[in-house]
Amino acid sequence: MKELNFETSMENLEKIVQELEKGDLNLDDSIKKFEEGMKISKDCNKFLEEAEKKITVLINENGNITEEEF
Repeated sequence: MKELNFETSMENLEKIVQELEKGDLNLDDSIKKFEEGMKISKDCNKFLEEAEKKITVLINENGNITEEEF
């Protein structure tokens, strides 16, 4: 099993989208895949929010280093 990270989650989401676009699934399976895709989408959003919180820019002003949100 691949490590759960943004890239892996996006790959899984893309596979689900491809399966849904084929139209080969019955209604129940389509709904399950859609629900799974929505969960993965929320997980990806969380990954992005966490990454955004971690991004900082170090600025050197007159020898003083300050940290600002990106």
